[in-house]
Amino acid sequence: MKILVLGNGAREHSLCYAISRSPLATSLFCVPGNYGISLLAECKDLDLDDFNSIHSYCIEKSIDLIVVGPEVPLVAGIVDYFVSKNIKIFGPNKYASQLEGSKSFMKDLCKNYSIPTAAYSTFDNYEDAVKYLKKQSLPIVVKANGLAAGKGVTVADSFEMAEKALKEIFENKFGINMTAVIEEFMEGEEASYFVCTDGTEFISLESAQDHKRIGENDTGPNTGGMGAYSPAPIFTDEIKKQVDDEIIYPTLNAMRELGHPYQGILYAGLMIKNGKAKLVEYNIRFGDPECQVLMLRMKSDIVQLMLSCIEKDLHNFELKWEDDHCATVVMASNGYPGSFEKETIINGIDKLENTDTFQVFHAATAIKDKKIIAIGGRVLSVTSKNASLSEALKKIYVSIHSIDWPEGYYRKDIGKKALT
Repeated sequence: MKILVLGNGAREHSLCYAISRSPLATSLFCVPGNYGISLLAECKDLDLDDFNSIHSYCIEKSIDLIVVGPEVPLVAGIVDYFVSKNIKIFGPNKYASQLEGSKSFMKDLCKNYSIPTAAYSTFDNYEDAVKYLKKQSLPIVVKANGLAAGKGVTVADSFEMAEKALKEIFENKFGINMTAVIEEFMEGEEASYFVCTDGTEFISLESAQDHKRIGENDTGPNTGGMGAYSPAPIFTDEIKKQVDDEIIYPTLNAMRELGHPYQGILYAGLMIKNGKAKLVEYNIRFGDPECQVLMLRMKSDIVQLMLSCIEKDLHNFELKWEDDHCATVVMASNGYPGSFEKETIINGIDKLENTDTFQVFHAATAIKDKKIIAIGGRVLSVTSKNASLSEALKKIYVSIHSIDWPEGYYRKDIGKKALT
């Protein structure tokens, strides 16, 4: 099969890595890709919102299957577009993508189908939101209602901080005509749980735990994610059963009742406290950096998994995983998620050997004057698996010391919770 992956992050690099190992994949392409991906796939620099140009490229390359990495094209309806063109594509349709694309859609669905989540209210103007805010206790969570690349959520410890977050939303920092969702703060430990569903059946993927904050000990602003490990020790078999019964099944049943069965990867962000989980948010694709640790642990053929999902044949698919622990540490441009210097040179990556147990997945990298340069915020995901999490992390941090990038930043406490 000729397979096209859409995206340019470390998530997409790890997907390309997993797909390249499938005997079903005869040729691999990526739009737009990055330097690391270009070592595995033929890359083409096209905009992900230009469906017509992507379609022309698919015709030119005789693409059999499209795999969508990021959420933005899914929310924009890329699956509907390519289904209408009779090209197989893995992911949810535009309506179902509202589970991530609209916080209020997701929260209303939870309310209507008794899915455990935080109490909330939705607002379309600043004044009403502030009035409501003044009646709430702290801390409080303020969310931009639409997509915000993981940066539209503020956990506010003061009313001033919450008001600032609301002002940014209503001043269109995250998009035109954005509304706001104000939620109660949920205490506990977060975990990420992934399922692959054909709309009726679902297969549980492994759990993972990511690190959203930029600073060590979970301080500073939210990011797209600074590291992850899998499996997540807090996600026990008992919690998995509760999540399947009270969150996943009701959600899939709801989407079928609404006439839009959900197909693809469904990622539940969970808050776990006292042995019970509540839903924080849904994502409609693999997480980044969680995807990186899952792809290194997956034993089964990911292409066959995706085809079984598309063809509604998941009940015949057996998903197998390595028992090993896997971790990834994200190297970002210093200053991220704020402003940072671009086109800084990264040396030393070529000294690190990629193997079945160790991979440096690229995100915002490119080649200039025969040197690898950083062109964005999150740049590399240094990833390793081992029989123990501590050994996997040791390998990662030793390897990072071989990378000569003075303008780079990484957290030194990834996986700390799981080791204590």
